Amino acid sequence: MPQQELLSQVVRALEEARCPYMLIGSYASSLQGEPRLSHDIDLLVDMDLQMLPALAAKFPPPAFSLNEQVAQAAVRTKTMFSLLHVPEGAEVDFWMLTGDPFDLSRFTRRRIEHAVGLRFYVSTPEDTILAKLRWAKLVGGSEKQFHDALCVYEVQHPSLDVGYLKHWVHRLGLSEYWTRLLREAES
Repeated sequence: MPQQELLSQVVRALEEARCPYMLIGSYASSLQGEPRLSHDIDLLVDMDLQMLPALAAKFPPPAFSLNEQVAQAAVRTKTMFSLLHVPEGAEVDFWMLTGDPFDLSRFTRRRIEHAVGLRFYVSTPEDTILAKLRWAKLVGGSEKQFHDALCVYEVQHPSLDVGYLKHWVHRLGLSEYWTRLLREAES
């Protein structure tokens, strides 16, 4: 099953379960910057335990693998769980919305996007840049994450809310990465 079809099924299931979500990660940065292959689809979700049975029912074995106990633990602890499309090895990672101020800010700013023949909620370009820079820092300087952020910046630069970016760069301690991004975007 192509990623686009899997994304479509997941979005439909989340919307039927009335589970607020937004597309994040490399799939989002590929839509907003430079396309690149990604092995998974990342979603930030505001999920509660009552939503899980309906979600699991939409993705039954043997075509899909979703460990409901792991998912329940992820919802309770505000971490993440995965859904695997077994025949293709495609994965959807469901990241739980936390009380982190940046998480809350970016979730309230999500917007509807029409792309790849679908309609879905996605992170804003500013929040995609910030999240990618944050991941680059958290994993010790990931060039892939930094490059994703740079590409989104270069494509979206004319319409970016620079004040918002600078605010969160400061709050998230990303000044070093932001300075590098601006330097590389100018060269």
